[in-house]
Amino acid sequence: MRKALALSLLAIFLGGCASNPADRDISGTWINQVAIDAAAKGGPLREALQAYGPNLEWDVNTKAGQARYTNGFENVEGRLLGEQSGAWKIDFYGSSGSELKRDGGQMKQAATENEPEQLFDRAQIPVPEGAPIGASFERALYAAYLGGNWTIASGQGEGNTVQFQADGQVSGLPGADRYALCLAGDCASMNSDHDSMWLQQNGQGNNWIFVRKGKQLEIFQAVNSALADEMPQFTPGERKWLLEKQ
Repeated sequence: MRKALALSLLAIFLGGCASNPADRDISGTWINQVAIDAAAKGGPLREALQAYGPNLEWDVNTKAGQARYTNGFENVEGRLLGEQSGAWKIDFYGSSGSELKRDGGQMKQAATENEPEQLFDRAQIPVPEGAPIGASFERALYAAYLGGNWTIASGQGEGNTVQFQADGQVSGLPGADRYALCLAGDCASMNSDHDSMWLQQNGQGNNWIFVRKGKQLEIFQAVNSALADEMPQFTPGERKWLLEKQ
């Protein structure tokens, strides 16, 4: 009886030891699913990203001692300094560091003086081999924010069914075969507080301002109010399309 109990306790102990490393492992690609879920409710895109960001995606390789992230504007690479009590310290070569730690099925980025605490989930949508960092977040966002079927309620192509694909392709929208949402950086600065997207066909395209309200998507021409020698500053012009989600 005592021998059987001892063996049972040993098995539990060894099983716990075997599971702990996996529970702490942060290797892989992690995306800011919280921000995506907030955007998917159908409100302004950049408000959701700013509320739960600023970082959008982490790519971590514990064996190589490497970690990198993107905030949609810059890609930052650092090195893992090691793990203590499940927390991984990261040095960004002279700049302020970060700390990453598993929190159940999520990965937590600890708060710093410059950034709030942020949560990340493992990326689920596959991306092509060699895709740049941020591609996993972008595809998941596109699928959640613009996925499904949209009908052109007003504008050229009225009655068409429009589909925005996770890989950046768009069908049913006259004059466009690809699109990209502005997440951060120069495109955000040029459009002030407005959400914007890039629409192109056969490699040629333009910037457009959009407004998302629930199941409605309005797309406006972007009017540049800056002088020729100034950074462009776009404001909404004439509405080109009104799309409604089916």
